[in-house]
Amino acid sequence: MSIYIGIDPGKTGAIAFCVHGSYEVLDWDDGNALELLQYLGRRCEGIGIHAVVEKQQAFPQQGVSSTFKIAHNYGLWCGRLEALEIPYDIVTPLKWKKEIFDSMPKSADQKEMARDRARRLFPQLSDHLKRKKDHGRAEALLICEFCKRKYSSPKL
Repeated sequence: MSIYIGIDPGKTGAIAFCVHGSYEVLDWDDGNALELLQYLGRRCEGIGIHAVVEKQQAFPQQGVSSTFKIAHNYGLWCGRLEALEIPYDIVTPLKWKKEIFDSMPKSADQKEMARDRARRLFPQLSDHLKRKKDHGRAEALLICEFCKRKYSSPKL
């Protein structure tokens, strides 16, 4: 058994988990997200747990408070993973999107594209992806799927 975690630490980010092939997504500020992460960190030693955190960067047109919030969330999630001794990688949006969006037609609205792809891959979670602001949840799910594809051992 392996556990995969995808984290979108953005302003409206989220964390997604894949345990036994079942996916769950929680907003980053949901207290249950931290509780579940702590539980997995304590209980899953030797089982095979890995996380992927989307790399964050500031953009010139971004406001100072927005940049600070994103940097804060980014550091918070990396710190939590370190403290719980959960191995993780930091991956650029370009890298995980290339894998996940593969042959999908490109759209100018990347957030809507993420919600659309997540609804197709995870129809059982479409209720969590209804609103436009749920793009953080969608990206966390897609990052989790990227993590699963990258770290799952091939079936023999």
